[in-house]
Amino acid sequence: MGWSVEDVPDQTGRRIVITGANSGIGFEAASVLAREGARVVMACRSLDRGEAAAEEIREAAGDVDLAVRRLDLADLESVRSFPNRLAPDDRPIDVLVNNAGIMGIPRHETDEGFEQQFGVNHLGHFALTGVLCSDLADKARVVTVSSGMHERGEIDFEDLHGEKSYGKWDAYAQSKLANLLFAYELDRRAEDADTSITSVGVHPGYADTSLQSRGPELAGSPVRKAMMRVANAIFAQPAADGALPTLYAATAPDVEGGEYYGPGGLLNMRGPPERQQSSERSYDRETARRLWELSEELTGVQFDLE
Repeated sequence: MGWSVEDVPDQTGRRIVITGANSGIGFEAASVLAREGARVVMACRSLDRGEAAAEEIREAAGDVDLAVRRLDLADLESVRSFPNRLAPDDRPIDVLVNNAGIMGIPRHETDEGFEQQFGVNHLGHFALTGVLCSDLADKARVVTVSSGMHERGEIDFEDLHGEKSYGKWDAYAQSKLANLLFAYELDRRAEDADTSITSVGVHPGYADTSLQSRGPELAGSPVRKAMMRVANAIFAQPAADGALPTLYAATAPDVEGGEYYGPGGLLNMRGPPERQQSSERSYDRETARRLWELSEELTGVQFDLE
């Protein structure tokens, strides 16, 4: 049968921060982890949607420990100030799940002028992890959610923000490759600094979430939005199943740093989680180093891993 939600260990006493926890995979992961006893901080761009999602979880699971904190990954000021919005009960953080993301949208820019998919999916999470370093617990885990689309990604250092040429799927693939380069580089740097942080990457396979409809909505294409819904209904696994790799990476006792987890079923699109290999480019240490240094420069965030 493989690993399932029934195998999630007791999470009593653990504190877990999940970005984008108001919908999709983040919502499903938050639901399970809260039900298993964790205090879950739902880091959401919209407080109203976050509170509504938290109430939905409480109605289904009873008296669980949830907190909603505002976080806009497209705004570095919001990211840098996020630690100030954490309560004493939110610390120290045992697991940080870098989950929120956008996919396949027309070209937009963040408040700082970054291409939005790269800015939110990679730079926002890079900066968030950096500013939360001092709040991470001993033996903390950082779980960064990538995508199978990373396999077609390349880091275009000459046109990182798609100002010369923009393709929405190329930009998405670049951001998802950046997620893995960051996850692996963070683990290497944590090990070099002799800290106990474990950093891993995951992907959900093809899961039925609102992520697929965001691009058609922004493009003003109801036909494409309807087509996405049909494709999700026919081919996608439920969001709850798509959350399993994240839950495994966050809780399973045998997880080691620098690993990559995804569904082990048909075409790695569905099924129980397993350890996998990501693309050859994702393990390129020179690209990872260069991306890390550029990310520090762009965000102004330095990591204190000592």
